Amino acid sequence: MSHHSLNAGKADAGKRALTFSKVFRWQPESPGGPMPVRVEVAGTFSSWQRVALKRDRVTGVWQLTLHDIPGNRTHNYMLLVNGRPVNDKFADGLAVPHTDEEKLHQLETPRGPRVFMLASQTK
Repeated sequence: MSHHSLNAGKADAGKRALTFSKVFRWQPESPGGPMPVRVEVAGTFSSWQRVALKRDRVTGVWQLTLHDIPGNRTHNYMLLVNGRPVNDKFADGLAVPHTDEEKLHQLETPRGPRVFMLASQTK
């Protein structure tokens, strides 16, 4: 039985890197409120480097599609609005922050500090 991937680029001999894409979205809770200067995502898939989302001027939704996210593992990430962690209602779940980078980006919840989980979606 063989597996074929549409975007299996230069795979290492004997081991194929499975990756997937993910669309991150954020929009203000209350329309008409102050518009943020920047919305970013940072996570284990970007070595906690911040990647900017772009705002759709019509819908007001900030969006970013990230490609080549390493699969077969769960990633932790955080959405940042003007540099401050915000909730992601599309997250797969919450994780307790462990690394220094995660603690830097954590969100305070009623049950303690958390970061968001992104479950691998390789198909």
